[in-house]
Amino acid sequence: EEYLVSDDPDRADPDSGRIILSFQQPDAIHNGGMLAFGPDGYLYIASGDGGPGNDPDNRAQSLDTLLGKILRIDVDDASPYAIPPDNPFVGVPGAREEIWAYGLRNPWRFSFDRETGDMYIGDVGERAREEINFEPFESPGGLNYGWRVREGSSCRPGQSDCALEGATDPIYEYEKFLTAAVIGGYVYRGQAIPGLRGYYLFGDFSSGQVWAFRYAGGEVVDFHERRDLKPPPLLPTISSFGEDADGELYIVSWLSGSVYKIVPCGPGED
Repeated sequence: EEYLVSDDPDRADPDSGRIILSFQQPDAIHNGGMLAFGPDGYLYIASGDGGPGNDPDNRAQSLDTLLGKILRIDVDDASPYAIPPDNPFVGVPGAREEIWAYGLRNPWRFSFDRETGDMYIGDVGERAREEINFEPFESPGGLNYGWRVREGSSCRPGQSDCALEGATDPIYEYEKFLTAAVIGGYVYRGQAIPGLRGYYLFGDFSSGQVWAFRYAGGEVVDFHERRDLKPPPLLPTISSFGEDADGELYIVSWLSGSVYKIVPCGPGED
């Protein structure tokens, strides 16, 4: 839905709402959950494969459905929206032209690096692996991230075409062990913590762990757990990260309903 700003610049006009895009969710799980405007001004939408498990209808690999995808639409130049002319499946018979990327299970959180425009996608795994996917700013779109044929970079049991020619591997993945769902975050571009600049931060819902790494030269470097960023007191249940206008970052706890700001350590603290 779209709402206009009211006379109060911090509030929407509740009477101005209109539906921009809708699609059926077959199940109560794997419904995605993220909207963001990209550096190109288009609206990106994360949609899960629709459940219930293991994507039995192979929606993530099917280009005739909006499920299991990252969508990209233009909400400025048409009503309810237009298809950006450089979307990768424009004019492809049988394909939904809204699709920007596919082969995703449940891309619960994604973000754009405000300095480079690169996209990071936290895609929640099934039973084996959690993954972080990466798309450079100059990408023409159309990337296939492999689900349901692969989970992370691993072939799933019973799949005959695990090679998936042209599919894109995650830049980072981890096995499910005392973890449940990767929560994608942001590249830190704030000013308050100079030593954190350029690091991508992400977490896990059930373990409450927060990790950081830099992605440079096509490789993950300086990967480490940030124990100092594990917000008290009611974790696990990191459900989201946030970024403000100054590039400072926040962590949301689903269980406590609290939003924690990442701030510099105090005097004498590590």
